[in-house]
Amino acid sequence: MIGKSMRRGLLALSPIAVLLTIYLAGSIVAGDFYRIPIAVAFVVAAVYAVAITRGETLAERIDRFSQGAANTRIMLMVWIFVLAGAFAAVAKAMGAVDATVNFTLCFVPGNYLPAGIFLATCFISMSIGTSVGTIVALTPVVTAIASQLGCDVAWLVAIVVGGAFFGDNLSFISDTTIAATQTQGCSMRSKFRTNIMLVLPAALFTLLMYAFSGASLTEAVGGSVSPSDWVKVIPYIIVIAAALFGMNVLLVLILGIVTAFIIGLSFGEFDVIGFFSAAGEGIQSMCELIIITMLAGGLLEIVRANGGIDFLIRIVTLRIRSRRLAEFAIVLLTMLANICTANNTIAILTVGTISREMSQKYGIAPRRAASLLDTASCFIQGVLPYGAQLLMASGLAAVSPLAIIPHLYYPMCVGIVLLLSIMLRPQRKTVL
Repeated sequence: MIGKSMRRGLLALSPIAVLLTIYLAGSIVAGDFYRIPIAVAFVVAAVYAVAITRGETLAERIDRFSQGAANTRIMLMVWIFVLAGAFAAVAKAMGAVDATVNFTLCFVPGNYLPAGIFLATCFISMSIGTSVGTIVALTPVVTAIASQLGCDVAWLVAIVVGGAFFGDNLSFISDTTIAATQTQGCSMRSKFRTNIMLVLPAALFTLLMYAFSGASLTEAVGGSVSPSDWVKVIPYIIVIAAALFGMNVLLVLILGIVTAFIIGLSFGEFDVIGFFSAAGEGIQSMCELIIITMLAGGLLEIVRANGGIDFLIRIVTLRIRSRRLAEFAIVLLTMLANICTANNTIAILTVGTISREMSQKYGIAPRRAASLLDTASCFIQGVLPYGAQLLMASGLAAVSPLAIIPHLYYPMCVGIVLLLSIMLRPQRKTVL
């Protein structure tokens, strides 16, 4: 009976293995991250997932896949991608990117540029509570800066992604913070105080790495700022400011598009037809990203419906005998659920109940459990090549997600610190 359950669980999870094998292993073997499109890997894995599903007709399996591909969470992401593409293209057409680059290169010494980008991204993401919103706002700017300086685009984009997850993990208005504290029954303040002690060493170490890595850039890049540049940076300022005040990310992007449209017309950068043309090109640039997102939603719904996530929970919690093992189990469950859902908030909600039960049984404080959930989810989401954040960053920067991952110093440091915090944490004797 156990063997049959094991086989069914592994079969339910096998579409994820197929996806990772085709995309990651295939790219490594080919020696080129661009040789195997991630959309093709998802199509193959999706067809396989539908084929191995039992107990339903083919029409019912396809319908289940379609429901997962078009659920409200996925469609919200699609709307964000569409508007982000339009905003990035319109802002570039009206000169906002060039103006922002001029400001940055004029006033920030080159050797402090990576560290400055990381600090700014951490502040913005913590203020607005969304990693996706932060990435949308800053990726076009750092991409243009990288082109201007002749440095690796993936490197600067990775700085933004890392800083974005710092705020996503700690912000009081982040959906991961809300999910973690609500499922574990602790206050946001207590979770923050526990969490900051966990991730601050990783952030400081990452900042030092960026400070030294920036030494290869010029001491003072120089340049000039024209009077029109002061106006053309307004769309980015408005987007960041509106997000800081807690405005919905969709409204933020719409406001940015309207502002860029008005300024672009005023300076004669484009006419109405040119605006629509630029916006259309931006939306088209997101088409592959939208397809990947919907394929991921459908694939992961099949995995969930076949019992893949429930199987993970049973296996991971099977042999827990101490508080340290319970903490490892919480982290491992969160990461595995995240891999199967490609969404850190959903992962937290998925394992939140079992995490709370284990915490109560093995004497783990609710604030500690919430911190483990949130930090583990942000770590794995930060390095997941098919997660929304890396897909968004790679789409805006026109680079492969796998090209960004080796430069994600902050998420990797967080993963190491998280592991050490469990291994080195003093253990109290637990009465079972």
